[in-house]
Amino acid sequence: MAQVSLKNVSKIFPNGTKVVDNLSLGVESKEFMVLVGPSGCGKSTTLRMIAGLEEISQGEVYIGNRKVNDIPAKDRDIAMVFQNYALYPHMTVFENMAFGLKLRHYPRKEIIQRVNEAADILSIKHLLGRKPRELSGGERQRVAVGRAIVRKPMAFLFDEPLSNLDAKLRVQMRTEIHKLHIRLQTTIIYVTHDQVEAMTMSNRIAVMRQGVIQQVADPIEVYDHPKNKFVAGFIGSPPMNFLQGRIIKKDGRMYFDEGKLQVKLIEDMYPKLLSYVGKQVILGIRPEDIYDKLFVSEAPPENIVRVNCEVYEPMGSEVYLYLNTGKHTFIARVGAHDRPQVNQDMDLVFDMSKVHFFDKDTEETII
Repeated sequence: MAQVSLKNVSKIFPNGTKVVDNLSLGVESKEFMVLVGPSGCGKSTTLRMIAGLEEISQGEVYIGNRKVNDIPAKDRDIAMVFQNYALYPHMTVFENMAFGLKLRHYPRKEIIQRVNEAADILSIKHLLGRKPRELSGGERQRVAVGRAIVRKPMAFLFDEPLSNLDAKLRVQMRTEIHKLHIRLQTTIIYVTHDQVEAMTMSNRIAVMRQGVIQQVADPIEVYDHPKNKFVAGFIGSPPMNFLQGRIIKKDGRMYFDEGKLQVKLIEDMYPKLLSYVGKQVILGIRPEDIYDKLFVSEAPPENIVRVNCEVYEPMGSEVYLYLNTGKHTFIARVGAHDRPQVNQDMDLVFDMSKVHFFDKDTEETII
């Protein structure tokens, strides 16, 4: 397996649109790296430049120790799995999986061995004689992955491979691809807009926005310590809540004042927020860090906020509450036992040890 390195890579289309902007990223050998971001952020274009399917405008791409800028896609020793499977409809599953090896003039005996090994790994041996039209979406995706496995490439590239599958099958295939990585110990670069896929599958996540990497770290680091407001809002489901207000100081203590609600800050926050006293900041708090006061045994009175419950959304094991302060709307994720009355006021508790603050102008993380 090989490292993949991108050094100051940009992609500029003929009309002047820059879709990838001076991107540098190192993917370690045997690492599962996920590029995640909203549609149009440049993640698929980045993957296609690594694959050799898109020309690089500026910068350098290395696979192993070899610079591949001018090397054709077929000679880069990588395998790519696409969103739409890209199977040949007139070929059987076996023929689809063997096609790339035939083009490279592998011996017939080795082709059969490799296809059977990959089919065993993916539990599709019973499908080898079928045509793609006879397969379900999940089976087609397994065949597409199998076609990549037989190549035994230096790196695998996945471009939103699960987006055409239904929700239940996506969860199943997500697990299968994760287990496949553990079994094959291969380098994988995986593109998705689904942050749940990114969190559950990766060793590290690269969060992209408008062609620029915002943060690269392991999933828990990105979730607990987002670098800026964009990352904080993109990673997490439901997303982080954001409330704009001022930092104020009274009686030697510091508070966040939203206008309709006020919460006391933890003293450990004082040093980093002292310079923001009297200024506007953005408070971020995740839905799971907001509790109904009725179910909290000891709630500091300074952290209790009164809000109106506009919508109650049962999700089975938990409930989403859509709330309104009078200035902001936000979501709390609480236990299924919590059943407040809709359109009535209720008291909530903010877990201030889990709160984030962002600079209003730069949107960079303060704390």
